[in-house]
Amino acid sequence: MEVMICEHFRVSSGGYRVAKAKAKAKAKAKACFSVSCSLMEGRSKLMEFPFVSSAHKNLMVDLVSTLENRFHSHLLPCSLPPDVQFYQNHSSTAQASLHITPATNNSPVDFVLGSWVHSELPTGGSLDITSLSAYLSSSTDAPNFVFEMIRSSPTMLVLILDLPPRKDLVLWPDDLKTFYEDTQLDTHRQALLRVPEVQPYFSSSLYIRTVSSPTAIMVRILTETGGAQRMEDIIRDHLDPISKQVLGIWLDHCACANRQVGEADQAYLRKRDALIRNKTLEIDLASSFPRLFGPEVANRVLEAIKEYFTV
Repeated sequence: MEVMICEHFRVSSGGYRVAKAKAKAKAKAKACFSVSCSLMEGRSKLMEFPFVSSAHKNLMVDLVSTLENRFHSHLLPCSLPPDVQFYQNHSSTAQASLHITPATNNSPVDFVLGSWVHSELPTGGSLDITSLSAYLSSSTDAPNFVFEMIRSSPTMLVLILDLPPRKDLVLWPDDLKTFYEDTQLDTHRQALLRVPEVQPYFSSSLYIRTVSSPTAIMVRILTETGGAQRMEDIIRDHLDPISKQVLGIWLDHCACANRQVGEADQAYLRKRDALIRNKTLEIDLASSFPRLFGPEVANRVLEAIKEYFTV
Protein backbone atom coordinates (compact mmCIF):
# COMPACT_ATOMS: atom_id res chain seq x y z
CA MET A 1 0.00 0.00 0.00
CA GLU A 2 2.79 2.40 0.90
CA VAL A 3 4.45 1.65 -2.41
CA MET A 4 1.19 2.37 -4.22
CA ILE A 5 0.71 5.61 -2.30
CA CYS A 6 4.29 6.67 -2.89
CA GLU A 7 4.01 5.77 -6.56
CA HIS A 8 0.73 7.65 -6.77
CA PHE A 9 2.39 10.65 -5.12
CA ARG A 10 5.31 10.56 -7.54
CA VAL A 11 3.00 10.32 -10.51
CA SER A 12 0.71 13.01 -9.16
CA SER A 13 3.68 15.21 -8.30
CA GLY A 14 5.18 14.60 -11.71
CA GLY A 15 1.86 15.37 -13.34
CA TYR A 16 1.63 18.52 -11.31
CA ARG A 17 5.13 19.53 -12.34
CA VAL A 18 4.34 18.84 -15.99
CA ALA A 19 1.12 20.83 -15.77
CA LYS A 20 2.93 23.63 -13.98
CA ALA A 21 5.73 23.60 -16.55
CA LYS A 22 3.18 23.74 -19.36
CA ALA A 23 1.38 26.62 -17.69
CA LYS A 24 4.68 28.43 -17.19
CA ALA A 25 5.70 27.84 -20.79
CA LYS A 26 2.32 29.08 -21.96
CA ALA A 27 2.59 32.18 -19.79
CA LYS A 28 6.14 32.78 -21.01
CA ALA A 29 5.08 32.34 -24.63
CA LYS A 30 2.21 34.73 -24.05
CA ALA A 31 4.56 37.24 -22.42
CA CYS A 32 7.08 36.86 -25.25
CA PHE A 33 4.31 37.32 -27.79
CA SER A 34 3.16 40.41 -25.90
CA VAL A 35 6.70 41.81 -25.78
CA SER A 36 7.23 40.92 -29.44
CA CYS A 37 4.02 42.69 -30.38
CA SER A 38 5.06 45.67 -28.29
CA LEU A 39 8.45 45.81 -30.02
CA MET A 40 6.84 45.52 -33.44
CA GLU A 41 4.36 48.24 -32.54
CA GLY A 42 7.23 50.48 -31.39
CA ARG A 43 9.06 50.13 -34.70
CA SER A 44 5.80 50.51 -36.58
CA LYS A 45 5.09 53.73 -34.68
CA LEU A 46 8.49 55.11 -35.62
CA MET A 47 8.07 54.22 -39.29
CA GLU A 48 4.75 56.04 -39.48
CA PHE A 49 6.41 59.48 -39.42
CA PRO A 50 2.80 60.69 -39.31
CA PHE A 51 3.13 64.47 -39.35
CA VAL A 52 5.53 65.08 -42.23
CA SER A 53 5.03 65.24 -45.99
CA SER A 54 5.16 62.17 -48.21
CA ALA A 55 8.61 62.95 -49.65
CA HIS A 56 9.96 63.58 -46.15
CA LYS A 57 8.45 60.33 -44.84
CA ASN A 58 9.68 58.28 -47.80
CA LEU A 59 13.22 59.49 -47.24
CA MET A 60 13.15 58.64 -43.52
CA VAL A 61 11.67 55.18 -44.11
CA ASP A 62 14.27 54.41 -46.78
CA LEU A 63 17.18 55.53 -44.59
CA VAL A 64 16.00 53.54 -41.57
CA SER A 65 15.30 50.45 -43.69
CA THR A 66 18.67 50.64 -45.48
CA LEU A 67 20.57 50.87 -42.21
CA GLU A 68 18.57 48.10 -40.54
CA ASN A 69 18.87 45.78 -43.53
CA ARG A 70 22.63 46.26 -43.70
CA PHE A 71 23.10 45.40 -40.01
CA HIS A 72 20.17 43.01 -39.65
CA SER A 73 22.25 40.20 -38.14
CA HIS A 74 23.98 42.60 -35.73
CA LEU A 75 20.98 44.43 -34.29
CA LEU A 76 19.03 43.24 -31.26
CA PRO A 77 15.34 44.03 -30.62
CA CYS A 78 14.47 47.39 -29.11
CA SER A 79 13.85 46.89 -25.39
CA LEU A 80 12.57 50.36 -24.52
CA PRO A 81 9.33 50.42 -22.49
CA PRO A 82 6.19 51.14 -24.54
CA ASP A 83 5.75 54.52 -22.81
CA VAL A 84 9.21 55.51 -24.05
CA GLN A 85 8.79 54.17 -27.57
CA PHE A 86 5.78 56.47 -27.87
CA TYR A 87 5.02 59.36 -25.51
CA GLN A 88 3.11 62.63 -25.43
CA ASN A 89 2.24 65.48 -23.10
CA HIS A 90 -1.05 65.68 -21.18
CA SER A 91 -2.77 67.79 -23.84
CA SER A 92 -1.45 65.69 -26.77
CA THR A 93 -0.06 68.84 -28.39
CA ALA A 94 3.39 67.24 -28.34
CA GLN A 95 3.96 63.64 -29.42
CA ALA A 96 7.07 61.61 -30.11
CA SER A 97 8.36 58.19 -31.03
CA LEU A 98 11.75 56.78 -30.04
CA HIS A 99 13.33 53.55 -31.23
CA ILE A 100 16.77 52.40 -30.09
CA THR A 101 18.22 49.12 -31.33
CA PRO A 102 21.38 47.93 -29.57
CA ALA A 103 23.86 45.71 -31.37
CA THR A 104 25.58 42.46 -30.54
CA ASN A 105 28.95 42.53 -28.75
CA ASN A 106 30.92 41.61 -31.87
CA SER A 107 29.35 44.36 -33.98
CA PRO A 108 31.11 47.61 -34.93
CA VAL A 109 27.78 49.31 -34.19
CA ASP A 110 26.95 50.25 -30.62
CA PHE A 111 23.33 51.20 -31.26
CA VAL A 112 20.99 52.86 -33.76
CA LEU A 113 18.58 55.59 -32.70
CA GLY A 114 15.57 56.72 -34.73
CA SER A 115 12.96 59.23 -33.63
CA TRP A 116 10.36 61.76 -34.57
CA VAL A 117 8.98 64.65 -32.52
CA HIS A 118 5.86 66.65 -33.31
CA SER A 119 4.85 69.74 -31.37
CA GLU A 120 2.06 72.18 -32.08
CA LEU A 121 3.29 75.76 -31.83
CA PRO A 122 1.40 78.40 -29.80
CA THR A 123 1.59 80.73 -32.79
CA GLY A 124 0.02 78.12 -35.09
CA GLY A 125 1.62 75.48 -37.24
CA SER A 126 3.94 72.84 -35.83
CA LEU A 127 7.53 71.85 -35.27
CA ASP A 128 8.50 68.45 -36.68
CA ILE A 129 11.87 66.81 -36.15
CA THR A 130 12.85 63.45 -37.63
CA SER A 131 16.24 61.94 -36.93
CA LEU A 132 18.38 58.87 -37.45
CA SER A 133 21.74 58.32 -35.78
CA ALA A 134 24.11 55.37 -35.70
CA TYR A 135 26.76 55.18 -33.01
CA LEU A 136 29.78 52.94 -33.45
CA SER A 137 31.53 51.01 -30.68
CA SER A 138 35.10 51.47 -29.48
CA SER A 139 36.18 48.49 -31.60
CA THR A 140 36.44 50.95 -34.49
CA ASP A 141 37.53 54.57 -34.72
CA ALA A 142 35.37 55.35 -37.76
CA PRO A 143 32.93 58.30 -37.63
CA ASN A 144 29.31 58.04 -36.51
CA PHE A 145 26.30 58.85 -38.71
CA VAL A 146 23.90 61.69 -37.92
CA PHE A 147 20.81 62.72 -39.91
CA GLU A 148 18.16 65.21 -38.82
CA MET A 149 15.41 67.16 -40.57
CA ILE A 150 13.75 70.04 -38.71
CA ARG A 151 10.60 71.65 -40.11
CA SER A 152 8.84 74.62 -38.54
CA SER A 153 6.58 75.22 -41.54
CA PRO A 154 5.78 73.58 -44.91
CA THR A 155 8.20 76.02 -46.56
CA MET A 156 11.12 75.96 -44.10
CA LEU A 157 13.44 73.06 -43.36
CA VAL A 158 16.83 72.61 -41.71
CA LEU A 159 18.92 69.59 -42.68
CA ILE A 160 21.82 68.27 -40.62
CA LEU A 161 23.71 65.40 -42.25
CA ASP A 162 27.13 64.52 -40.96
CA LEU A 163 29.68 61.85 -40.18
CA PRO A 164 31.07 63.36 -36.95
CA PRO A 165 34.69 62.37 -36.33
CA ARG A 166 35.51 60.42 -33.18
CA LYS A 167 39.16 61.47 -33.13
CA ASP A 168 40.90 64.83 -33.51
CA LEU A 169 41.50 65.19 -37.24
CA VAL A 170 44.49 67.46 -36.65
CA LEU A 171 46.23 64.79 -34.58
CA TRP A 172 45.06 61.96 -36.87
CA PRO A 173 45.34 63.42 -40.42
CA ASP A 174 45.04 59.94 -41.94
CA ASP A 175 41.43 59.83 -40.73
CA LEU A 176 40.74 63.12 -42.50
CA LYS A 177 42.06 61.63 -45.74
CA THR A 178 40.42 58.21 -45.35
CA PHE A 179 36.94 59.21 -44.26
CA TYR A 180 36.45 62.67 -45.76
CA GLU A 181 38.86 63.40 -48.62
CA ASP A 182 39.09 60.02 -50.35
CA THR A 183 35.31 59.53 -50.14
CA GLN A 184 34.72 63.01 -51.66
CA LEU A 185 32.07 63.73 -49.04
CA ASP A 186 32.27 67.47 -49.58
CA THR A 187 30.98 67.19 -53.15
CA HIS A 188 27.53 66.36 -51.77
CA ARG A 189 27.45 69.51 -49.64
CA GLN A 190 28.59 71.58 -52.61
CA ALA A 191 25.93 70.05 -54.86
CA LEU A 192 23.17 70.85 -52.39
CA LEU A 193 24.31 74.45 -51.99
CA ARG A 194 23.85 74.96 -55.74
CA VAL A 195 20.08 74.70 -55.28
CA PRO A 196 18.83 78.34 -55.17
CA GLU A 197 16.62 77.88 -52.09
CA VAL A 198 19.40 76.27 -50.04
CA GLN A 199 21.56 78.37 -47.72
CA PRO A 200 24.19 77.42 -45.12
CA TYR A 201 22.84 76.92 -41.61
CA PHE A 202 24.86 77.73 -38.50
CA SER A 203 23.85 76.12 -35.24
CA SER A 204 23.51 78.50 -32.31
CA SER A 205 25.51 75.98 -30.28
CA LEU A 206 29.25 76.45 -30.66
CA TYR A 207 29.67 72.99 -29.17
CA ILE A 208 27.68 71.38 -32.00
CA ARG A 209 29.81 73.24 -34.52
CA THR A 210 32.97 72.05 -32.75
CA VAL A 211 32.16 68.33 -32.89
CA SER A 212 30.94 68.42 -36.50
CA SER A 213 33.08 67.25 -39.39
CA PRO A 214 34.59 69.61 -42.00
CA THR A 215 32.20 68.14 -44.59
CA ALA A 216 29.04 68.46 -42.48
CA ILE A 217 25.91 69.34 -44.43
CA MET A 218 24.07 71.95 -42.38
CA VAL A 219 21.63 73.89 -44.53
CA ARG A 220 18.44 75.89 -44.29
CA ILE A 221 15.91 75.56 -47.10
CA LEU A 222 13.29 78.27 -47.69
CA THR A 223 10.63 77.88 -50.40
CA GLU A 224 8.30 80.78 -49.68
CA THR A 225 7.99 81.59 -53.38
CA GLY A 226 7.47 78.03 -54.61
CA GLY A 227 5.48 76.98 -51.55
CA ALA A 228 5.12 73.52 -50.04
CA GLN A 229 5.25 71.78 -53.43
CA ARG A 230 8.66 73.24 -54.17
CA MET A 231 9.87 71.93 -50.81
CA GLU A 232 8.60 68.47 -51.77
CA ASP A 233 10.49 68.70 -55.06
CA ILE A 234 13.73 69.64 -53.30
CA ILE A 235 13.39 66.82 -50.78
CA ARG A 236 12.62 64.27 -53.51
CA ASP A 237 15.13 65.46 -56.14
CA HIS A 238 18.04 66.63 -53.97
CA LEU A 239 17.88 65.69 -50.29
CA ASP A 240 16.78 62.13 -51.00
CA PRO A 241 19.62 61.07 -53.34
CA ILE A 242 22.31 63.02 -51.48
CA SER A 243 21.29 61.62 -48.07
CA LYS A 244 21.27 58.07 -49.41
CA GLN A 245 24.67 58.53 -51.04
CA VAL A 246 26.17 59.83 -47.79
CA LEU A 247 24.64 56.93 -45.85
CA GLY A 248 26.09 54.55 -48.43
CA ILE A 249 29.54 56.07 -47.97
CA TRP A 250 29.23 55.70 -44.21
CA LEU A 251 28.12 52.07 -44.48
CA ASP A 252 30.84 51.05 -46.95
CA HIS A 253 33.82 53.12 -45.82
CA CYS A 254 33.19 53.72 -42.12
CA ALA A 255 30.89 51.27 -40.36
CA CYS A 256 32.03 48.23 -42.32
CA ALA A 257 35.69 49.21 -42.68
CA ASN A 258 38.17 46.84 -41.08
CA ARG A 259 39.87 49.11 -38.54
CA GLN A 260 42.50 47.89 -36.08
CA VAL A 261 42.15 49.79 -32.80
CA GLY A 262 44.57 49.21 -29.92
CA GLU A 263 43.60 49.19 -26.25
CA ALA A 264 44.88 52.72 -25.61
CA ASP A 265 42.90 54.09 -28.55
CA GLN A 266 39.80 52.18 -27.44
CA ALA A 267 40.05 53.78 -23.99
CA TYR A 268 40.39 57.19 -25.65
CA LEU A 269 37.35 56.53 -27.85
CA ARG A 270 35.22 55.41 -24.92
CA LYS A 271 36.08 58.55 -22.97
CA ARG A 272 35.49 60.88 -25.91
CA ASP A 273 32.28 59.14 -26.97
CA ALA A 274 30.89 59.40 -23.44
CA LEU A 275 31.67 63.11 -23.20
CA ILE A 276 30.10 63.92 -26.56
CA ARG A 277 27.00 61.77 -26.04
CA ASN A 278 26.27 63.27 -22.63
CA LYS A 279 26.85 66.82 -23.85
CA THR A 280 24.68 66.23 -26.91
CA LEU A 281 21.91 64.88 -24.69
CA GLU A 282 22.20 67.95 -22.49
CA ILE A 283 22.11 70.40 -25.39
CA ASP A 284 19.51 68.69 -27.58
CA LEU A 285 17.01 67.23 -25.14
CA ALA A 286 17.55 68.04 -21.46
CA SER A 287 16.57 71.68 -21.90
CA SER A 288 13.68 71.27 -24.37
CA PHE A 289 11.96 68.01 -23.38
CA PRO A 290 10.61 69.14 -19.97
CA ARG A 291 9.09 72.16 -21.68
CA LEU A 292 7.50 70.06 -24.44
CA PHE A 293 6.37 66.98 -22.51
CA GLY A 294 6.41 67.95 -18.85
CA PRO A 295 9.03 66.90 -16.27
CA GLU A 296 7.63 63.42 -15.57
CA VAL A 297 7.56 62.25 -19.19
CA ALA A 298 10.83 64.01 -20.00
CA ASN A 299 12.67 62.38 -17.10
CA ARG A 300 11.37 58.94 -18.06
CA VAL A 301 12.55 59.29 -21.65
CA LEU A 302 15.88 60.92 -20.83
CA GLU A 303 16.75 58.23 -18.28
CA ALA A 304 16.03 55.54 -20.87
CA ILE A 305 18.28 57.26 -23.41
CA LYS A 306 21.07 57.72 -20.86
CA GLU A 307 21.32 53.95 -20.45
CA TYR A 308 22.43 53.69 -24.07
CA PHE A 309 24.55 56.84 -24.06
CA THR A 310 26.65 55.54 -21.18
CA VAL A 311 29.87 54.10 -22.62
